[in-house]
Amino acid sequence: MDDKSEVVQTTVEAVASVTESVANETKSILHLDEITNYFTWENLVKVITSCIAILIFYVAYRIIKKVIKKQTSARLQLHTAILVNKVVTYVFRVLIIMYILSLFGINLSAIWGAAGVAGLAIGFAAQTSVSNIISSIFVISEKAMKVGDFINIDDMSGTVDSIDLLSIKIHTLDNQMVRIPNSTIMNGTLTNYSHFPIRRLVFDISVSYDVDMEKTIEAIKKVAGMCPTVLTDPEPAVYYDGLLASGILIKLCVWIKGADLLQTKTDVYTNVIKVTREEGIEIPYDHLEVNLHNNGWNS
Repeated sequence: MDDKSEVVQTTVEAVASVTESVANETKSILHLDEITNYFTWENLVKVITSCIAILIFYVAYRIIKKVIKKQTSARLQLHTAILVNKVVTYVFRVLIIMYILSLFGINLSAIWGAAGVAGLAIGFAAQTSVSNIISSIFVISEKAMKVGDFINIDDMSGTVDSIDLLSIKIHTLDNQMVRIPNSTIMNGTLTNYSHFPIRRLVFDISVSYDVDMEKTIEAIKKVAGMCPTVLTDPEPAVYYDGLLASGILIKLCVWIKGADLLQTKTDVYTNVIKVTREEGIEIPYDHLEVNLHNNGWNS
């Protein structure tokens, strides 16, 4: 009986020793002692104070951002105002992150040093992105376009939706989103069809060599007056501009508002056909003649 009791006691002690070892290893791995020591009244006050400070910072940030947004919307172009608001947001996030890191006793000077080295490495690795960011400064400062303008860059046309640090985004006439890097804009040729309130359209019209030239000029002048979207100031112009293989070339130049482009084209071409038919003016076009030859074969 005594032997059995001794065995049981030894087993219990062994189990207790193993359990204690497992508990100690678990505490060591999970750092439970450090976590337990951290939850003191002093640290709890620091956490509450920090949360209140972050809340105050956030409220101040929202107020400042609202004021800046109101001022920039009234004084700056839309894309510049959007960019300023983004910069304010990024600055706030950086400041909050730095404040939180300081609460945990992290040495910020070491982080700045590491950030400098990392920034240098990233700069070499991301030269294209840096070039786009620098180009965005020139794009915005030149004011060559704004959100809502219809532009053309490298045979790509569309309406500007946003102007960001790395690129601009446009949507094409067939409603496709296209992203164009800012460096491409600076190195390419930008055509802004919306920069001025009005624009000129030039129509090429070919007439036969047999027409009365003075009568034809007067007839084509009527076309501009028949189109409601054509402006009278500046006045439309009609003139001969060359001798072609099949006819005489007439130029019809009209001024319109940018939004009336498609409607004006439809009206002008419709009325050119109408007027030339009424006045008996021939517009030459290619004819196809088919000649059938009988080689003496009987069908």
